[in-house]
Amino acid sequence: MKRLRILGEILRRTHADKILLGFVAFVFVDALMIWLAEPDITRYGDALWYCYVALATIGFGDIVAKTLVGRVCTVVLSLYATLVIAIVTGVVVNYYMQIIQLRQKETLTNLMDKLEQLPQMSTEELQEISDNVKHFRKS
Repeated sequence: MKRLRILGEILRRTHADKILLGFVAFVFVDALMIWLAEPDITRYGDALWYCYVALATIGFGDIVAKTLVGRVCTVVLSLYATLVIAIVTGVVVNYYMQIIQLRQKETLTNLMDKLEQLPQMSTEELQEISDNVKHFRKS
């Protein structure tokens, strides 16, 4: 649950939540268009199910698009889904990489500050710096 909150916060901070909300809205509109265009899809819930199956690339085959409009809607939906997945994944990875870079920079800055104070440091403080350097090299 905590990880979902962190993911939600990342999406809000990077405004990728707007991309996802727009995509969800598009799915509902696309389902409506498919429901209206396809004679074999008689319920809106079935149209939503069809969109989910198309998005997930499962393709159960229990419901299929037969009309040109339905097929075009399916193609556009799948292309849009691929784009949204790529964008959101890139945004999240980029966010984490920026956090890692900031932490590394902060660690190096702290180490440099301590190195400037080297002549005034005790043996214990020097040992701590040595341990930090060893730990930093491992990571």
